[in-house]
Amino acid sequence: MSTEAVAAIILISTFIILMILRLEISYAMGISTILTLLYLKVPLSIVFQGMVTGTGDFTLLAIPFFVFMGDLMTEGKITDRIMELAKELVGWMRGGLAMVNCVASFLFGGISGSAVADTASLGPIECALMEKGGYEKDWSWCLTMSTSIQGILVPPSHNMVIYAVAAGGVSIGALLLAGLLPGAVLCITMCFYSFIYAKRMNIPVSGHFSGKKLLKAIITAFFPMLTIVIVVGGVVGGIMTATEASCFAVVYALILTVIIYRTIPLKKIYHVAKKTCATLSSIMILMAVSYAFGWVIAYLTIPKMVATAMLSITTNKWVMLFMTNILLLFLGCFMSMGSILVIVTPIIVPVLISVGISPVHFGVLMIFNCGVGMLTPPVGGVLYLGSGLSGVKLEELSKRMLPFYAIMVLALFLITYIPQISLWLPGLLMK
Repeated sequence: MSTEAVAAIILISTFIILMILRLEISYAMGISTILTLLYLKVPLSIVFQGMVTGTGDFTLLAIPFFVFMGDLMTEGKITDRIMELAKELVGWMRGGLAMVNCVASFLFGGISGSAVADTASLGPIECALMEKGGYEKDWSWCLTMSTSIQGILVPPSHNMVIYAVAAGGVSIGALLLAGLLPGAVLCITMCFYSFIYAKRMNIPVSGHFSGKKLLKAIITAFFPMLTIVIVVGGVVGGIMTATEASCFAVVYALILTVIIYRTIPLKKIYHVAKKTCATLSSIMILMAVSYAFGWVIAYLTIPKMVATAMLSITTNKWVMLFMTNILLLFLGCFMSMGSILVIVTPIIVPVLISVGISPVHFGVLMIFNCGVGMLTPPVGGVLYLGSGLSGVKLEELSKRMLPFYAIMVLALFLITYIPQISLWLPGLLMK
């Protein structure tokens, strides 16, 4: 067996063993990298050079600002305005309260960019209303968790930035636009399921349509929703880079929450920033270590081996997308989104490009797959959060999630095999 083959076995097996032992992903990557370099007798300075390189990309500066903007909007109770708009849009239909949940998650996702923030902030409000309206508690929370992953698809999503960097310079503007319609597809499929469920359970219609109230709700939510236009419009229009747009979005969020709505006192900004730093610490450490880990993967020509293996099975891009979706859904059960993005992306993207698959299209698929992974045991962060907030046991919640998994996978494959859902907006606005 060659030296490179043994080194690859050391790298992968050590990483997997440490993951099974539930060691933090960053430490697992770092330790497996160091052990592999020691075997190869390569200077360990490579690790530290990789970590510096990993956090030195200017584009990555957009991540902390997008996260900070989302935290400001969440802390500033923007959810109330979003909920009111969603209620007036669909609350009067059959299954309206459940549809309000779906639409509110879509709208709020465009502000927070986080499935966790969506579940934590909207969940208690939405589920309380749904329970009063006749919906079962566990079903309500399953719907809330499932719709929350729209937050990582709808712009501005900091996860799209991570993917863009890991994929090697994919247009962030194109990715931001590409996630909008897939998020809408997920929203529509969940609304359709909500309608069927409400009809089957004979849940009465609540409220009625009022154009006057809808107009008032649109005016109330106008300034928060303008955030999406500012970020996406600025990047797509070439007015700002993604980093500059994220900075501008933070300033805009501060003006809204501190000056206009006055929902966050100045003295509380420090606590919001502290919360943001706690989130960023895990993201940036992972990004740093992943570059060293990725250097070793490239040194051992693992991407080439994976490409050869996949192309030996098929060169049909649709079959390859199917295989990749299955792989990502499986990995999502055991790895965090950040880990999958920084480890898998550099390996898989070159292979998919070689058979004619757009890296923008695949970026949306990868984010969607990772979103489903956030809802699956044993490491689904949103699933654990939903269980904690609802008081429903994880095992019971997981079982009740089964039809929601089926709907999300259906939406995923619609987006997979109708690439124009992802590519139409970027093609239209970025010619």
